[in-house]
Amino acid sequence: MRCTRCSSTDNKVIDSRISRDGSVIRRRRECLGCGYRFTTAEEIVHEDLVVIKRDGGSEDFDRNKLLGGLRKACEKRPVDLEQLNMIVSDVMAKLESEYGKEIPSRAIGEIVMEKLKPVDKIAYVRFASVYKDFHDVSDFAEELRKM
Repeated sequence: MRCTRCSSTDNKVIDSRISRDGSVIRRRRECLGCGYRFTTAEEIVHEDLVVIKRDGGSEDFDRNKLLGGLRKACEKRPVDLEQLNMIVSDVMAKLESEYGKEIPSRAIGEIVMEKLKPVDKIAYVRFASVYKDFHDVSDFAEELRKM
């Protein structure tokens, strides 16, 4: 790891912690060059996951794209980044176990909504409005009735 302040590669791990779901290890490091402390995260790399789009095309699965969508849905909501990372990890684990390497895009949205609903209902409706392509207020009202 490179120090974010001086770019030195000489550092030591001060503390390691495993996330609640066990999929990420956070390490607190200290640069031996300048003494600056910084945090890194280590996680399992899910290689070769491919998303099959609605139009039949495909693209590589992008964890950051999924996290970005969740962050947007949870903007100004009491949901912290660790919760979002746990949702992403849960979604990825479920997708891999159910679909293997080729994941239909509709499955991603459905599983995200399933995981997001108990965390924050407003964020759930925001995510659903994009995923389900709501066109007017009646679409929102219908989703709220289902809740």
